Amino acid sequence: MAKITHVSPLAPERFPDLPAIDGVRFAAVEAGVRYAGRVDVMLAELCEGSVVAGTFTRSATRSAPVLDCQAKIEGAATGRAAILVNAGNSNAFTGAGGVTAVQEICKATGAELDIAPERIFTSSTGVIGEPLKWQRITAALTRLKEALDPQGIEPAARAIMTTDTFPKGASAVAECDGGPVTIAGFAKGSGMIAPDMATMLVYIFTDARISRPLLQEMVSTATDSTFNCITVDSDTSTSDTLLVAATGRSKAAEITAGTPSAKAFSEALHGVMLDLAHQVVRDGEGATKFVEVRVTGAASDDDARKVASSIANSPLVKTAIAGEDPNWGRIVMAVGKSGAKADRDLLSISFGEILVAENGWVAPGYTEDAGAEYMKRPELLISVGLGLGDGAATMWTCDLTHGYISINADYRS
Repeated sequence: MAKITHVSPLAPERFPDLPAIDGVRFAAVEAGVRYAGRVDVMLAELCEGSVVAGTFTRSATRSAPVLDCQAKIEGAATGRAAILVNAGNSNAFTGAGGVTAVQEICKATGAELDIAPERIFTSSTGVIGEPLKWQRITAALTRLKEALDPQGIEPAARAIMTTDTFPKGASAVAECDGGPVTIAGFAKGSGMIAPDMATMLVYIFTDARISRPLLQEMVSTATDSTFNCITVDSDTSTSDTLLVAATGRSKAAEITAGTPSAKAFSEALHGVMLDLAHQVVRDGEGATKFVEVRVTGAASDDDARKVASSIANSPLVKTAIAGEDPNWGRIVMAVGKSGAKADRDLLSISFGEILVAENGWVAPGYTEDAGAEYMKRPELLISVGLGLGDGAATMWTCDLTHGYISINADYRS
């Protein structure tokens, strides 16, 4: 297993107290997929009437579980369902054997829970290119079924971790017509994180009464401003999966498009997704800094995103941040290489509230001492104004340290 040599200084003090979601039960057990002495498989059982929406990696080498979920996601609109996830092996680039593994897991899980295999959604995370020992997972199904518990969300979150140093959870309550709607979810992610949906594994549950098409629309929209706006190392995983399940058990009225309830629920869902996305960045492999990159004044939103991505993914920018070096020249470099329209003499750069550069040169009031002092903070804001239009974008990233190399050099050992 991976040798975790880093404990994130940006980690929360503890896993949050997440509310139970009516209609969902969780279980986690040790199946020995790869790791010894820790839980590595989780199961979520969804009640009758549940709908499931999702978004997935756009990688051209998507794993067998991702392809299977994509094929199923728009199938039966409602009904009982289950989500099963293993850590330690991604079942990616495993040929026909990978497809067989998914089929056997879905068939066995369906039989154990009396759910149609077409309503079993699986994910796998871990090493690429090694056959998944799926028999170890199916052998654990009885134990998983017996352990199902509405309060079992934290063990489930821990079961899907790989190089993560802490489990990630978030929740929200939306006040809707007829009563509250509750949302709770968890994620894993630490490395191989770059915008291309979903940059991690994420599972979110709600008791909302909502149609699958409307839920899918909300999930897809929120993804673009949350999980697709974070990066740790510019690498997109073969296994990225986000699933959102709604059980329909809330006493609130059904959420329909264009209503105040839809707005409240959408905002709450976005908040949970953004919280989880930020936690992934905070747990970036070897990370010691959480960095927001904010770009304004671009010729278009697309150009702003290009600039933000160029800065957030630059190894030179990220290593300067790790060394607490206010090397703003590296920001200039990243803007210039982004492919977006830029004008040197209109460009402005700030670190937090400190104006660093403007009008094609260092700002008159800027001092290196002020920049260096700012860089000591654990949370940083880099702002870039292009002065060309109304385009804007924000991304979140972390620094790049020796810890990242150590973790990934040992990943398969």
